[in-house]
Amino acid sequence: MVEDELTPLDPTPYLPLIRAALEEDHAHADLTAQGLVPEDRMGTADVIAKAEGVVAGMPLVEPIFQTLDARCRVETEFEDGDLISQKHILFTVHGPARAILAGERIALNFLARLCGVATITRDYVEGTMATGARIHDTRKTTPGWRDLEKHAVRCGGGFNHRLHLEDAAMIKENHLKAAFGKTGPEAIRAGVTQLRASLPEGKRLYCEVESHEEMLAAAEAGADVMMLDDFELGDIRRAVKAIRAMPPPHPLIEITGGVTLGTLEAYAAAGAQRISVGALTHSAKALDLSMQMRTTQE
Repeated sequence: MVEDELTPLDPTPYLPLIRAALEEDHAHADLTAQGLVPEDRMGTADVIAKAEGVVAGMPLVEPIFQTLDARCRVETEFEDGDLISQKHILFTVHGPARAILAGERIALNFLARLCGVATITRDYVEGTMATGARIHDTRKTTPGWRDLEKHAVRCGGGFNHRLHLEDAAMIKENHLKAAFGKTGPEAIRAGVTQLRASLPEGKRLYCEVESHEEMLAAAEAGADVMMLDDFELGDIRRAVKAIRAMPPPHPLIEITGGVTLGTLEAYAAAGAQRISVGALTHSAKALDLSMQMRTTQE
């Protein structure tokens, strides 16, 4: 299933990932905290944003600390999808000071990564608002983190491409080489025709094309989405015009490959309905966050 709506993040499926991250850090054996901080010392700490960004992954935070000590509690005024400014207190955690210190880095790693994905997505979405083109992610995700990163894309206002290989069919150059030993319009026409006949009802068929002739072959054979790979602006406009001249229903046009924030607005204005950007997940900069222990008490 391809997700389009931002729904609340259920942390339950990610508890094994949280436990694995804490184990990787040997968080239950924090030499520094155990050597300096009394076992019964309670504490409060604030996590502060050091840059503007979009919140993603907040429901994971309390389970991280509670995995270390069930007495930990997290307070926040923010939900996933909210915009935060520099110096905003993203959340406050109360509980045993040792557990807060041991869980600090893991909690910040999860949030910084997911907020970073949400933030760069928002930047791309804002660049297309005047055109109506939608920003989509790709499957270029961190192994084991795909569902979380795609949730973060939705937090930033973007849309998900396939979550899994079974969600939709997508013909790319390597499929054509494996199936027919060649690429080009003839191979694309044969591939789309053959795959269309075998697809379950309701499943979309995407086809990546590298020329106007390949695009026409895919459209005429019945592809649902034409993915224009590394097309120049003029070629995109030509493709849009050709598709609109065909009898309806018109397949969708998606721009893919090499889209940056600098080129985004011009590509979006060329008339495609979708733009897919691998950088949303493979090149997102982590949002800068810091934790500050605010008080301790006996």
